Amino acid sequence: MASLKEVKTKIAGVKKTSQITKAMNMVAASKLRGAQQKMDNFRPYANQFNTAMNSLSGSMETSQFPLMEVREVKNVELLVITSDRGLCGSFNANIMKAAERLMKQLEAEGKKVSLVCVGKKSRNYFRKTGKVRKSYLDIMGTFQMFNAREIAQEVAASFLAGESDQVQLVYGQFVSVAVQRPNVGQLLPIQTLGGDAGAQPVAAVDYIYEPSPNEIMDVLLPLYLNVMVYRGMLEVGTSEHAARMTAMDNATRACKDMITNLTLIYNKARQSGITAELMDIVGGAEALRG
Repeated sequence: MASLKEVKTKIAGVKKTSQITKAMNMVAASKLRGAQQKMDNFRPYANQFNTAMNSLSGSMETSQFPLMEVREVKNVELLVITSDRGLCGSFNANIMKAAERLMKQLEAEGKKVSLVCVGKKSRNYFRKTGKVRKSYLDIMGTFQMFNAREIAQEVAASFLAGESDQVQLVYGQFVSVAVQRPNVGQLLPIQTLGGDAGAQPVAAVDYIYEPSPNEIMDVLLPLYLNVMVYRGMLEVGTSEHAARMTAMDNATRACKDMITNLTLIYNKARQSGITAELMDIVGGAEALRG
């Protein structure tokens, strides 16, 4: 059995760890409110942007727009968005496993895969594969639209240069504070027709556009990429705080359970010591009496 001093030291250490995890839980909860509000405010804009793209592209030949050109897929690029920091449970691991499964599936089909990683976690995980073409680090804590624009321009330039025939976006989608799911969607070539699965069909409306629809699409297509990448980053940023809040809450409860168990061990050790001392006293008294 461990000595009283060792157990007492362990209890003190676990209490300090519990204070740290509780503080991190409160910080994550505070950041989550702001990140979730920002994400919720942006979702309607992204949905309306997609609706506008559907309306414009409905009667057009997509082959006239390079970003919508459908080719034979030989090279696929995965844009993987994770957080820069850990301590958020299995959130990042789930995204990277989804990306890894997709990569193995594509390679089994004979396609060449390259990676663009946003966030340290994805870069560190996939660095050993030697397939990381570009990485963006230390931006997920304070990212803005210009960061999404830079990333979108990078993958678009690779697509237009013929270095990739398809770009898939892999990120963590925020469902609720308790649920964050990995999501995979096609980023390039842009395919806006059809909308979300299960969505109600929208009646076709014949609009008159000024300037021409082609001119509008030339401007909107790059903006659409910016919006989709920025939305993915918002989803990951919100999911990270929610996952960290849950993980730190679980860690705090685990610390409390450890303190309870160590306290029982401490009490047993102390009682054993007291009993041994009493036995010594009683034995000494009996020896003197004899």
